[in-house]
Amino acid sequence: MAASLLAGCALAATPALADETDAPSEFTVTGNAALVTDYRFRGISLSAGDVAVQGSINVNHASGFYAGAWASSLEDTPVYGNMELDVYGGWTGAVADGLTADVGLLYYVYPNGNVGDANVFEPYASLTKTLGPASAKVGVAYAWKQDSLGGDDNLYVYTDWSLGVPQTPISLSAHLGYTDGALSPKLLTGKSTDGGFDYSLGASVAVTKNLSLGVSYIGVDGNSIDSVSNDAVVGTLKASF
Repeated sequence: MAASLLAGCALAATPALADETDAPSEFTVTGNAALVTDYRFRGISLSAGDVAVQGSINVNHASGFYAGAWASSLEDTPVYGNMELDVYGGWTGAVADGLTADVGLLYYVYPNGNVGDANVFEPYASLTKTLGPASAKVGVAYAWKQDSLGGDDNLYVYTDWSLGVPQTPISLSAHLGYTDGALSPKLLTGKSTDGGFDYSLGASVAVTKNLSLGVSYIGVDGNSIDSVSNDAVVGTLKASF
C-alpha cells in the first residue's frame, strides 16, 4: 500500500574466540529506507501528493517465520496524525516447485492521531509463482468489521507481475487490485458505495547492489481529486541493507 522505524541488534565476537566453522545464524535482518514523491496506498494518496519518507526492518527465521515493521510519513490530519506504522508477522515458504506462499497478520498503527480510532488489523495471504526472471503473485487481504472502519469490513484482492530484464539492471512491474468495503476508492472519493480498482505500471533500475531508482504510473477508480485520487507518476529512491 506505506513508512519510518528503527530497530537494532548487535552481535560481537573477538577474532580469538570466533569459530570459522560456526553454522550461519538462523535469523537474518533486512531493511530499507526510501524517498517517494507521493505515498499511494491502493491508488489513494496518503501524503496529499507530497514527498514521503519510508522505511522497513524485517527479522526472518530459517523456518520461514518472520516479523517486521514498515513506516511512512503522512499528510498531517487529526485522525491519522503524520505517521503510519505497520507491524506484521507471518510465515513464507515454498509449497511447490517455483510456488511460494505467504500468510500473516498486519496491524496499521497511527501513533500520533488524536481523534477517534484509526488503527486497523488485516490478515493477508498470497501465492507467488516464479519462472526464470519473471514472477506472478495473487493475494488477498481482509479486514474484519472494526470501529476504525466505521463498523464495516474491507476486502482487497490483487495481482502483481514482475520481470527482471535479462542482462540489464532493469525490472518491470504491473499491479491490479480491487477493493470492496470501507476502503473502496469509489466510497472514499464520494462517487458511490461500489468497489473499485487500482492499478500501476512501473520500472526500476539497480544503480548499485543496494541502491535503486524507480518510477510508476498509478491510477484508481472513483472521482479524480487532485493530490488524492488523480492519476499520478510516482518516483522512488530506495536504499536496501
